[in-house]
Amino acid sequence: MPKEPKVTGLSPNEGPPGTKVTIRGENLGTGATDLTGLTICGVNCLLTAEWVSPSKITCKTGLCKGKGEVIVTTRSGGLGTCTVTFRGYVMQTGPLEESAVWIDESTTTDKRGRSKSSSALFRKNEDPLGMSMEGKGKFPIDQLEEMFPEGSGDPSNDKFLSEWFLIENHHHTSFEDLKTGLSYLKRKSTQRSEGPLAFMKGNLTSIMDCQDALAAMHQDLLKDESTSEGGSITEKLETLLNNANEKANAMYQDVLGRKDKADATRNALNVLQRFRFLFSLPGSIERNIQNGDYDIVINDYAKAKSLFADTEVQMFKRVYLEVEKQIETFRGELTEKLMQLPSSLDEQTKLIRYLMDLGAPGDPAWDCLVNQHKWLLQLLFSCKEEHIKQAQTIPSVAGSEGDTPSHTPLKYRPSVGTPGSVFTPGHSSVKRIPSFGSTQSPDQAGWKFKTPQRVQFVDDLTDVLLENFPDLWKLWEGYSTGSLLNETAEKADVANQEKETRFKKMVKEVMSVYSKLLRAAFLPQSLSSLPKEERAKYGVWPEGKYDNMAHWLPQFVRTIRSCNSTLSGMNLPDETTHDVRDVAQDTRVHCVTTLLQQATEDVKALNDRETWTVERDDRGGITTLPLLFENIITELIQHLKEVVQSRAEESEIFRRADTRMKVSKLCEDMLSAFSDTMDQLAFRTETEAEATPTSQQSSSGHDELTSPSEHIPPLERRLVTVLSNCSHTREKVLPKLTDLLEKNGYPEVQKVQKGSQSCFSALDEKLFDAYLEQKADPLVGALEPGVYAGYFMWDDCLPPRGVRNYVKEALMNLIAVHAEVFSISPLLVERVLSRLLQALAEEMLRLMECVTEWSANGANQARLELCALQDALALYKTPESSKSFHDALQMVPPVTSAADRKNLEELMNKFKSNMQLQLTCFRSDSLKRTLV
Repeated sequence: MPKEPKVTGLSPNEGPPGTKVTIRGENLGTGATDLTGLTICGVNCLLTAEWVSPSKITCKTGLCKGKGEVIVTTRSGGLGTCTVTFRGYVMQTGPLEESAVWIDESTTTDKRGRSKSSSALFRKNEDPLGMSMEGKGKFPIDQLEEMFPEGSGDPSNDKFLSEWFLIENHHHTSFEDLKTGLSYLKRKSTQRSEGPLAFMKGNLTSIMDCQDALAAMHQDLLKDESTSEGGSITEKLETLLNNANEKANAMYQDVLGRKDKADATRNALNVLQRFRFLFSLPGSIERNIQNGDYDIVINDYAKAKSLFADTEVQMFKRVYLEVEKQIETFRGELTEKLMQLPSSLDEQTKLIRYLMDLGAPGDPAWDCLVNQHKWLLQLLFSCKEEHIKQAQTIPSVAGSEGDTPSHTPLKYRPSVGTPGSVFTPGHSSVKRIPSFGSTQSPDQAGWKFKTPQRVQFVDDLTDVLLENFPDLWKLWEGYSTGSLLNETAEKADVANQEKETRFKKMVKEVMSVYSKLLRAAFLPQSLSSLPKEERAKYGVWPEGKYDNMAHWLPQFVRTIRSCNSTLSGMNLPDETTHDVRDVAQDTRVHCVTTLLQQATEDVKALNDRETWTVERDDRGGITTLPLLFENIITELIQHLKEVVQSRAEESEIFRRADTRMKVSKLCEDMLSAFSDTMDQLAFRTETEAEATPTSQQSSSGHDELTSPSEHIPPLERRLVTVLSNCSHTREKVLPKLTDLLEKNGYPEVQKVQKGSQSCFSALDEKLFDAYLEQKADPLVGALEPGVYAGYFMWDDCLPPRGVRNYVKEALMNLIAVHAEVFSISPLLVERVLSRLLQALAEEMLRLMECVTEWSANGANQARLELCALQDALALYKTPESSKSFHDALQMVPPVTSAADRKNLEELMNKFKSNMQLQLTCFRSDSLKRTLV
């Protein structure tokens, strides 16, 4: 890497103006063209500099005074440093010493050493600023001497200091009056430099020589005239001189002519040699432009402009005008190249700096910004047009939109991700995730897993913005801060307020177009308020018959959020990115609501996936349907986890009340939809079962196997199975899902839980009542015929010989119910049998109330059967059934004799012994209850 120039030695290290100085050091340039600056004591000495080697340069000093550094600047190393100093001074010339320059003798001394003034620009009592020196009082001299120990306020003194003079005489004068005085001083100085006095000063030596020669000639003429014999000596001398001139011209005419031509040629060669830089500049510029050495062109042009821009020599003017024409053409080429896009930021910065160094008219940087803004808008609209054209022309499978074949790639991006993937810049292939609860592979799903055209469009549109907008913003930052200027140039005026406002509008327009193009693709309803002409600008996407974009929405959200995060990291003004933040927020809400609705449809479609296969454990049995329901909701929440969580630069997704209300209602509907699904399964008729196809496509777009109608169990078993599923869902699944919703930040979860629990509780009661209706009606209806079978009469009957068959039949029916319920869900047995026992007790009470007359045998028979029934089902007694049995026994006359009491006890024991095997199921329930 080139090192900066460093001056380490000077020879000599002091001298008056015009002293030839030899500069030694390190890295003083690679050649004469590499040397771009040389200052001694702050005075530019580049025009007299001669580059000898990288360690040696010679030059002549300028009008410098005092000590200062010698600074060398090169194109390769930049601004240099110095370890030595040069002292410049002006030699004082006495009144009797010869001098080649004018010496100000306004202050001299006479023979007595007293100071006197001669031909000064200003008189002693005259103010150089043309104002009165009689003010409000002069500044104290002692303070001035303390402030300026070596200075003086007298303009005729060598140590004159303008600060002293102004403080002493004009410390009360206003700034406007001082500006007027400065103008007066400049006019007086101009008159002095351009008047007769200046002419006399500049030609004093010649005038004095002429005066001496004339005086000597005058003395000789007077002497000649006094000694001549007649006639004028001057006339004779003139005649002799003319004759001598004629003879000399005749003798040396050819020689003098050749000498004049030789002198002219020699002068021309000297001019060409001295100014060869200017004469060779047009060819050098053309050659360097072709070689791409733009820095050399700019440096040579700046040097020529500083030397010959104001020349009066016609030859120099013609050459300089030719150079100007070349530079003008070069400016046009650079401007045209600057406007050609795409182009890198570094290339644009270089071109802008070249144009600014060449003095291009207008503002190249601002023109570049405007041009790049228009180009970026064209790119965004072109991306939209191409993708809509692809969506309209590509033949799609099953009439769906967005199936992009491999033989028609888009130019903006070769491939994109798939739903459920995590967007990673630079990676075009990502893992595919099917819809919620899907059991199919991507191959089975077929065309549904191919990237839709709109998803490709969003990815490509975002790539276009993020690949080109940062360069536009960085270019503006360089323009607004002035860093686009060359390092050696002074910074120009930065962007004014008007241009800053215009650029903010340009950025806001880009973000607005990007946001509306995204809305047109995925949120077209949000643009419905736009005028028809403006709405047409952002495109209308074709809708396919089988469009299913719901599961691509998370990727859409990821893409927009990634763009929003990138823009936020660029520190753009908040008002410029408002549209992008809004579309990101609206897309998140749309994604959540759409997928909640999609999940609701998937839950409703579960009735076609019921196999009626009960899987049991120690606590009961359920089918796979509650697990499928739980999987759908769990996968949905996991799928939306990234969408729901807000990033640092984003607002809370559920901050709006209407959004919270809508999402809460959708969550409740989604959970409650499973109760409707189970309701349909439980009460499906045979006709509906036969009409259900073996394979049906669910709303998520996947083929799911269903059970044929002959595998659907009877109504009673369906009711118990669905009732078990409902109880399991209400007690286990719903609390788990609502906790998951609450952990992931969903709103009003308590309300959602309460509403869904209410739906499942209502379904539970409906299923339970329906099952009891199926079992209790025939059970209760068989009691009365059994009681009076064989024309049995309570007031005229034989002594009891045992429990009659109707009681045994009732118990056997209850055992059948027990077996049916126990095979599916043992936890439901007690609930079902308790209600059936209550129905039996109420019916027995009714029958006992209907008896008007009792015989002793009839009373004993009734008491035996009531006690047998009550004792066999004692495990399932409830306060209601116990009261009914008690009231029924109260209706029966009491046992009066000990023999009857003993007989009844024996018959009861016999009944228990004979029914021991059948009643074992009820005792096992007691044991199971104890274990539980």
